[in-house]
Amino acid sequence: MAKWVYGFGGGKAEGGAGDRNLLGGKGANLAEMSGLGLPVPPGFTITTELCTWYYGNGRSYPADLDDQVDAALDEIGRLTGKRFGDPASLLLVSVRSGGRASMPGMMDTVLNLGLNDETVEALARDAGDRRFAYDSYRRFIQMYCDVVLGLDHEVFEEILEDQKASLGLDLDTEIRADDWVRIVELYKARVFEELERPFPQDPREQLWGAIGAVFQSWMNPRAITYRRLHDIPESWGTAVNVQAMVFGNMGDTSATGVAFTRNPSTGENKLYGEFLVNAQGEDVVAGIRTPQNITEAARIAAGSDKPSLEKLMPAAFRDFVAIADTLERHYRDMQDLEFTIERGKLWMLQTRSGKRTARAALRIAVEMAAEGLITREQAVARIDPSSLDQLLHPTIDPKASRDVIAIGLPASPGAATGEIVFSSDDAEEARAAGRKVILVRVETSPEDIHGMHAAEGILTTRGGMTSHAAVVARGMGKPCVSGAGALRVDYRNQTMLAMGRTFRKGEVVTIDGGSGQVLSGRVPMLQPELSGDFAAIMQWADGIRRMTVRANAETPSDARTARSFGAEGIGLCRTEHMFFEGGRIIAMREMILADTESGRRAALDRLLPMQRSDFVELFEIMAGLPVTIRLLDPPLHEFLPKTEAEIAEVAAALGVTPEKLAQRTEALHEFNPMLGHRGCRLAVSYPEIAEMQARAIFEAAVEAGRRTGSPVEPEIMVPLVGIVKELEFVKARIDAVAKAVMAEAGITIPYLVGTMIELPRAAIRAHVIAQAAEFFSFGTNDLTQTTFGISRDDAAPFLETYRQKGIIDADPFVTLDVDGVGELVRMAAEKGRATRPGIKLGICGEHGGDPASIRFCEDVGLDYVSCSPFRVPIARLAAAQAAVGRSGE
Repeated sequence: MAKWVYGFGGGKAEGGAGDRNLLGGKGANLAEMSGLGLPVPPGFTITTELCTWYYGNGRSYPADLDDQVDAALDEIGRLTGKRFGDPASLLLVSVRSGGRASMPGMMDTVLNLGLNDETVEALARDAGDRRFAYDSYRRFIQMYCDVVLGLDHEVFEEILEDQKASLGLDLDTEIRADDWVRIVELYKARVFEELERPFPQDPREQLWGAIGAVFQSWMNPRAITYRRLHDIPESWGTAVNVQAMVFGNMGDTSATGVAFTRNPSTGENKLYGEFLVNAQGEDVVAGIRTPQNITEAARIAAGSDKPSLEKLMPAAFRDFVAIADTLERHYRDMQDLEFTIERGKLWMLQTRSGKRTARAALRIAVEMAAEGLITREQAVARIDPSSLDQLLHPTIDPKASRDVIAIGLPASPGAATGEIVFSSDDAEEARAAGRKVILVRVETSPEDIHGMHAAEGILTTRGGMTSHAAVVARGMGKPCVSGAGALRVDYRNQTMLAMGRTFRKGEVVTIDGGSGQVLSGRVPMLQPELSGDFAAIMQWADGIRRMTVRANAETPSDARTARSFGAEGIGLCRTEHMFFEGGRIIAMREMILADTESGRRAALDRLLPMQRSDFVELFEIMAGLPVTIRLLDPPLHEFLPKTEAEIAEVAAALGVTPEKLAQRTEALHEFNPMLGHRGCRLAVSYPEIAEMQARAIFEAAVEAGRRTGSPVEPEIMVPLVGIVKELEFVKARIDAVAKAVMAEAGITIPYLVGTMIELPRAAIRAHVIAQAAEFFSFGTNDLTQTTFGISRDDAAPFLETYRQKGIIDADPFVTLDVDGVGELVRMAAEKGRATRPGIKLGICGEHGGDPASIRFCEDVGLDYVSCSPFRVPIARLAAAQAAVGRSGE
């Protein structure tokens, strides 16, 4: 018989933290805490394997699941001295999801399960508090209807707000017992009115309804979107955790809260969190009430007049601090904790490695290494390389004037400017149109995930530092200001009122997620200083990694940025990008229009000093580091005008007739230019182009070497080679020019000539091509296009459809297709080394900055990766992690 249910509680557990894949993160950690003897309400976990079985068998359950669940419920009853559904000794439970990867707010939860018209009176009797019992019952009805029966919670919010208004009350906590009884009756009447059936009274029916809802929530739209954004496989499934209820809404000696063992925004080693008195956990994360600080120091810093947990419940606070320290040391990582205090007794409901900003992750890793909790290798391995992108974007210039229109909580650091939008759909539409926006909401919910992803930043008027908006924004690396209570948002009229000023949809604001300020208009930004913890992690990573990291750069600005981010050379200089400016494009067009070789050479002579100057500057910036220069790659028609007006304007500038220019443009037109007359094919047809570029490179090497005193060793890359004779033909011209320039200068210039492997034929014939090539650089952008037979410019819509339907796991232009394109890379590397053992191997496509692709590059044994300048730190860290992973195999 398969085991679908694993129990925990009473200091014991069937499983532990190592069973994350089976029990999900929440279930595995509940078991681990229970095994450590911490105060965890007893419960059981239905495994992720059951979720897979459920979807694989028409959304049904195996026959033996019922008995296993009953046995587990009996065990909870034994540990608590209560029975599920029995008014004489009432046990209520919570039902929560729990996948192996944390998906905060994306899936469904039901609390207070087991309440009905009979058991609510038993709860009132046992608690000695009828108000509390009916408050819990109305919460259960509202949550169960929303999660299980599909009746929107707003239906019940309207009833509740109307009742509070009629009673003249502002807060839920002010409602008396008899009023809650009446509200519950109104809730049940609305259920019957909307669903044409009464609210379910059978606790077992309630339980199985909730279990089914959690499994079904794995496939709800917001969970699907979250998985897509965070690359979480659908096949992982979710577990279901059923646990004895403990109550934070049992009066003023009860509370519920969320905390982190260190600050998730800054990484500071101080307990950080919020709690609410007389509340349940959903109240904290929903942002409905303003939470209180856990520590007295945080209360003072926030200027709050509400007492901290430290002062209000000192015994429970001391217990919590001790448990928080125990869990951080046990897991050797910053923990995200959920807790409930029931009449002074502390209960732990969850622990998990806390989501944090990139800056916080760096500080926590560095400080934990200094504390001896983890090694430097573990510190490096702990940082998500992609998260470093959060540190590589502008912050507000401290010298800038600030027109502050509101102040909220600094929920996620960084700054962003954009047009105001009030809905997630509008945010997505604006992004598709190329406009940057700030998503402004009263509070976000899981349904806003797509809009939060599309926006530059998020601004909410409600919610604390652990609200949905704050947690999700930090995970995304988006700036967020939450709880800006002075703002008034009017969705109907699409306006935001701030300090007496009205801001409409489309007006520009700036948010500062570091200070919590909301500013009118655009504000000057500064690039960040990448020092301190960032520099320490990068230094440790550089000491671990085997591969070097270069940058794709052809402008001095890009080259300097790359050097500042630690690039160890240029892996791809796309020379065609140098031909589109002012006088250069004119000379380029003259060359293309020339009818004779002599005419082409005359135009190229005018381009030569411009190219040489470019290369001199790049060589000087790189100061002796390798620079790989790719000869002209695109087809010539890309340099010519397209419209009649452009043709007329260019013809006048060149002194030719529009007809001649139009004829030449038409003659060069190609139906499929990606596979046309480009790359080395141009150099074969017009060798004078390659000769001019080679001369510019070698003359620049001479000049830069003299200026800097550092010898320059250029690497000249011939693109789109598929036949070795193409490379031999072009290489002979390069060698001839090199010989001539060295004779003229009276010095020897070391250089390499190689090729970009971007055609399947080149990979297949790599052993032959390596006879002429001294290095291979894998151009995986084009290699992916030519291997799949798809254009990356046109494929995005259907590739996303493929991904959503499970045909592919990832866009192959974002993450390297290891099985297909990767196999060609592996083959070419092996064949190249067989012919030329010391051949230099690198990658220069966009995959050079993708962590998953970099792991493959390490596995294949490439010498370097090359990526865009802003991804250099990401590649450095990913290369180190790949080396650690490979050494641990």
